[in-house]
Amino acid sequence: MALLFRAFYATAVTGQFMVNTKGMPTNAVQGFMKHLFLAIEDTEPTHVMVCWDMGSKTFRNELFEGYKSNREAPPIELIPQFDFVKEVVDACEIQNIGIAGFEADDCIGTIAKAVHRDINVIIVTGDRDLLQLLDEQIEVRILQKGFGNYKSYTHDLFIEELGVTPKQFIDVKALMGDTSDGYPGVKGIGEKTALKLIQQYEHIDGLLLNLTGLSPSQRKKIEDDMDMLHLSRKLAEINCEVPLVYSLEHAVWSNVPDTFDDYLHDMELRSIRRHMIQSNYFLTMGRA
Repeated sequence: MALLFRAFYATAVTGQFMVNTKGMPTNAVQGFMKHLFLAIEDTEPTHVMVCWDMGSKTFRNELFEGYKSNREAPPIELIPQFDFVKEVVDACEIQNIGIAGFEADDCIGTIAKAVHRDINVIIVTGDRDLLQLLDEQIEVRILQKGFGNYKSYTHDLFIEELGVTPKQFIDVKALMGDTSDGYPGVKGIGEKTALKLIQQYEHIDGLLLNLTGLSPSQRKKIEDDMDMLHLSRKLAEINCEVPLVYSLEHAVWSNVPDTFDDYLHDMELRSIRRHMIQSNYFLTMGRA
């Protein structure tokens, strides 16, 4: 979802919605598909899946009414592209994964943790929340500005850069909160302080056992926001036990199907079709 939104706003600011003759805006879809195919070209994967949010309400809204309530409604030109992008991914014979009541992050986490002992997993995203999934054989590539430009994290690199483990970072977020997701954490505790506290006390439980060792100001802030601290911890953690139905066998990747070029032509997805021709996707089909 982060990549779809990013693709939309990359051209929407100049009014380039790429509306086809059917009246359908396609800018987000075409940008997302370019992100997807560049990731495939970069990683040369054996399997590919795409995970989506399935509606705006999840179990986190049941825990905290204000979760993501600070976000504006999506622009009218983007709304029809939520379903359209899934149709395009499906036409490419790539699995769309999602389940009502959970976020795409939860689906990604469930799959990654289930398979990473057997195969290497690379998560490509624009969402830093997924860094908590880093593990042996799980790599996360965070998209930077533009297309195909990533910052790659491994488990060890994350620890080297932040001084905490990916799992400990959940506790860091519980303390500092997340303004984009709309939960406050402990009021007055920022990222630097949160990192220092978890580096020193290892986790929230260790911190709470040592409140007397904190400064009076830090202790008061935490004691005053104790309920929100525990709630923020639940909101920050990705659920890796989502009851998903998916198939690794059906996720095997070789190339786009023979029908995909005609589909792109019929749906007037000229930008992504041009990229695929330039990248020789259709050479084996004798269409380039």
